[in-house]
Amino acid sequence: MTLLAMALIVTFAVDQRTLDGMPLWAKPLKFAISVAVYSFTWAWLLSLQREERRWGRWAGTVLAVAGVTEVAVIVFQAARGHRSHFNASSPLDAALFGAMGLMIMALMLANLVAAVAVLLDRQADRPTTWGVRIGLVISSLGLASGGLMLGPRPGQSVAGGVIGAHTVGLPDGGPGLPLLGWSTAGGDLRVGHFVGMHALQLLPLLPLALTALSRRLPVLAPESVRLGLTLTAGGMYAGVFALTVWQALRGQPLIHPDGVTLAAAGALLLAGLAGAALALRGGSPAPGAPAGDAPSTYATGADAGTGMTGAGMTGVGVSGVNGPGATVGAAR
Repeated sequence: MTLLAMALIVTFAVDQRTLDGMPLWAKPLKFAISVAVYSFTWAWLLSLQREERRWGRWAGTVLAVAGVTEVAVIVFQAARGHRSHFNASSPLDAALFGAMGLMIMALMLANLVAAVAVLLDRQADRPTTWGVRIGLVISSLGLASGGLMLGPRPGQSVAGGVIGAHTVGLPDGGPGLPLLGWSTAGGDLRVGHFVGMHALQLLPLLPLALTALSRRLPVLAPESVRLGLTLTAGGMYAGVFALTVWQALRGQPLIHPDGVTLAAAGALLLAGLAGAALALRGGSPAPGAPAGDAPSTYATGADAGTGMTGAGMTGVGVSGVNGPGATVGAAR
């Protein structure tokens, strides 16, 4: 998939044709990059399992196959100069869009099964565990939000050749942001879909970044601080996802928010800053106390077998050990 994305970059630069007002190869390129990142992320997440679960491995394979199949249809339709999504203008177009729908359903089901497989394990520490958990939940909701684009809009019918749309309040194909194509004149459901799905990459990486920064910033050394910041970031990310979906459903462009949207965004920002301040305050040493790592309540490595407290959970703590053979198809 990575090689395909590189080839599509060349095609995008060479072929100047457009479709619905956008470069013809923009959509295949975006989907190829997205599916490549998505597949590699799942390969990494499934490798974090302490105990291999065959059904989790099969779910990973289905994720990869469904993603590759969807991209293949999009590339094929672009080569024909036809729309891939919401296109029922001919029996072939309708059949291809139907096949994409089946792949999306398979992707959603496999995403749910693979998420359960990963959620059953705790990771190396609590911040990483919760970063993975929150990322999985939000990304699953982001994937499911694509269903809002399906179904006929007013004035659409199978006879008319178009069923469904990503723009709210206007027909698809109007003015949009460069490359992304998100509408600048109406609401666009692709924004929330994109934001939600990519929580799978951003939120699990945050605790790793905080751990790396803690070597230079002592305030981040206590695990409780990194956990608080991770939970705050997860809450803010969920709020941004909900806000972008809500904004699109009201027919409002991302770059032209109204006062209500700005007020909601401001409240979300203030809540995030307050949460971050509380988390950092919890890591400040008491007056006269030496600075340093706060004692962790989570066991790692050789301490496996001790209890973990905090966040309402108990269990066995182990270092992040790769499960034997846990893979996803696209990483092979």
